[in-house]
Amino acid sequence: MLKTIFRIATALLFMSAGITHFAKPDMFVRIVPPFLPWPLALVLISGFFEIAGGLGLLIPAIRRAAGIGLIALLVAVYPANIYMAVSGVPFGETQVPWWGHAIRLPLQFVFIALVFWVADLRRSKDKHDSPR
Repeated sequence: MLKTIFRIATALLFMSAGITHFAKPDMFVRIVPPFLPWPLALVLISGFFEIAGGLGLLIPAIRRAAGIGLIALLVAVYPANIYMAVSGVPFGETQVPWWGHAIRLPLQFVFIALVFWVADLRRSKDKHDSPR
């Protein structure tokens, strides 16, 4: 029951963030590191995959694939979080203080662990597993 609650909350979080990528793309374009091409396209693509991944967490048949995709996405957007922290780029109208970045950067790994858990990515033992 607890995992189901966290799964739904995580799905809603990702879907909400993904929708925000489309509703307020400039907020995200500013934190794309300058060495990456096509920042608006990257923001929209990542928003699409956040929505798709969030929905996927709610569908048992594709939950594991969605979890793997969301973890890959969290790793892929990490350079934007680092760029935002070291460059002092505001997020929307908000200038994030240093301690906000100090919390946010390691929090990405908590999100990765959360997705791993709610997407059931831990391999379970069953009678079809081969002995190790």
